Amino acid sequence: MNIRTSPIPLHGASKRIASIDVARGLVMLLMTVDHVRETFFLQHQVSDPMDVGATDPGLFFSRLAAHFCAPMFVFLTGLSAWLYANPASGPRSATGFLAKRGAFLILLEIVVINFAWTGSFTPHTVYLQVIWAIGLSMLALALLHRLPLALLAATGVAIVGGHNALAGLSFEPGSWLAAAWTILEQRGYLADDPVRVRISYPLLAWIGVILLGYACGPLYARATAPALRRRWLVAGALACLALLLVLRTWNIYGENLPWAPQGELLRSAMSWLNFTKYPPSLDFLLLTLGVGLLVLAWIEQVDAGWARVAAVFGGAPLFFYILHLYLLLAAQRIAAGMLGVPRADFSQVWQVWLGAVVLAALLYWPTKRFGQYKRASGKAWVKYL
Repeated sequence: MNIRTSPIPLHGASKRIASIDVARGLVMLLMTVDHVRETFFLQHQVSDPMDVGATDPGLFFSRLAAHFCAPMFVFLTGLSAWLYANPASGPRSATGFLAKRGAFLILLEIVVINFAWTGSFTPHTVYLQVIWAIGLSMLALALLHRLPLALLAATGVAIVGGHNALAGLSFEPGSWLAAAWTILEQRGYLADDPVRVRISYPLLAWIGVILLGYACGPLYARATAPALRRRWLVAGALACLALLLVLRTWNIYGENLPWAPQGELLRSAMSWLNFTKYPPSLDFLLLTLGVGLLVLAWIEQVDAGWARVAAVFGGAPLFFYILHLYLLLAAQRIAAGMLGVPRADFSQVWQVWLGAVVLAALLYWPTKRFGQYKRASGKAWVKYL
């Protein structure tokens, strides 16, 4: 979303909103690491769920770091939607903006993002991934956001906490119920002819996350004292992490892949942290949102150079998202051509992280300039980027 004052400097009245940009920027940078991995490290592709016994710890924890991206981005999208609906001038309807923005994101996923991943205008498979899921979540929020906040929060909790219980549900293949369930909860193929359509991000849990983000919006109202906001954020974070500790340690509920002690302490920790992302399990969301809320509370008290850098990427996230995918596509094609191989790949995990740093450095100034243009421009189309 684009509800923000200037993210630089991180002090004064803008600090409340700037912290959202910083948090969003941090998850965008972590996302970059994972996308470099998917582009230049496919010979060490990570399965889902990750194979704890065979996966290198460096690769495992690199992938784990990326797990924080989608939950926090969707949560912050909901939070920003509340800010859009409740500006300083008084409440306004967010229905039109959410609906148009959501539809735009779905179209963007199909037309622009798929080409960035496949490099083909006629791919064998159309992948509906995170941008598609965010778009549909925004459409759902457009329909629901006028409900009382308490009801939205309860619905979000029920979805996030209850959808794991539906894991065993299935419908007759080829039926409309099976297609609907594929979209909502069961990752798989939606169609095979004339083009294969792959649902990579089942939707249901993400609707719950965006509702929780919207319900938390009043914490960022101008009338809310910063100290009170931070106390609520920390309390919410600790509640999430405490519940996770109980549910996961004894394999009670919230993750369909039970953990088990391994021969080494590190491997045991990897097994405990091996959560399902597609669809995101309750334990997955308790970890990522719990840590994310702690980060939000902490960032508000930070005024440092790295936070300003992160705020730049968080101030124009969709612009950066599209640009970095196309730069990765070009880099892969150029590197493969120069080396005379079908695809160029790194051999070490540290090279993935270095590649992400280089990519972010290359895109820092274009993203900063576009963010400045976006905030200064009065053009309607710019707000959608």
